[in-house]
Amino acid sequence: MRIAGLMGSAALAVLVGFSTPAVAADAPTVAAGEAYVVDSAGTIHLGKRQTRRVPVASLVKVMTAYVVLREAGLGDTITITGADVKYAAKGGATTAGLREGERLTVRDLLYGLLLPSGADAANALARRYGPGKAAFVAKMNRTARALGLADTRYTNADGLPAPANGGWSTAADQVKLAQRALANGTFRSLVGTRTHKVAKTSVHRAHTWHNSNKLLSRSPDVLGVKTGYTKAAGYCLLFAGERNGRQVVGVLLGDSSAERRFTTAERLLDYAGEQIAFG
Repeated sequence: MRIAGLMGSAALAVLVGFSTPAVAADAPTVAAGEAYVVDSAGTIHLGKRQTRRVPVASLVKVMTAYVVLREAGLGDTITITGADVKYAAKGGATTAGLREGERLTVRDLLYGLLLPSGADAANALARRYGPGKAAFVAKMNRTARALGLADTRYTNADGLPAPANGGWSTAADQVKLAQRALANGTFRSLVGTRTHKVAKTSVHRAHTWHNSNKLLSRSPDVLGVKTGYTKAAGYCLLFAGERNGRQVVGVLLGDSSAERRFTTAERLLDYAGEQIAFG
């Protein structure tokens, strides 16, 4: 019919009383250098240089928490040393505002590690559960190998830039690690918390830690996971959410914009949800 040629199939469908089938949206534009998005059924929704080895900044702390949760009791108490505080200050890292002599539980230190991304908390946890930082990093690398993270190497527990032969990972490895970590209910609760308060006691000050992951307050059914930034790594975001009955986990590495990583992650979660819905 000539009307189809002039008006197009969608217009013709309206005229004759039919509706056109819905069409899934195209994948969002990703400015980050590397990206990877997978759901719990194993469907890959986006891949961009996902096997390229790059620094991942504070996403390293996901492995730190994973190792600690395997070895520590949440009620264990750790005394903060001057070295823990000075290490973070010297490296110009984000901190949990810890002070020498404070005694905090592992549970609270994990909040300090994962919400404000405290390098002081990372130092204290690694020092205790190595024991010693070098032994702890060795445990991180052994765990990476056991989990099949073949393109991941750790040199510290916090992701601060290291000298020659510094650490690296890939987008694919980071997603695989997050999937394993999120299977732990305690980890999932930690990274999904927006604010954690520690009341003042005789052995520590009061602390209030806010999650640096803005996605938690901007998109529904978000599970976490972790932000990161160094000059070498750029702005990074490991994220996860529930979409149409599946867990979707993704990562953005090497973005040049702090804000854009959250906007992109939100779009990627919604895009994955649409793909799942369309089958």
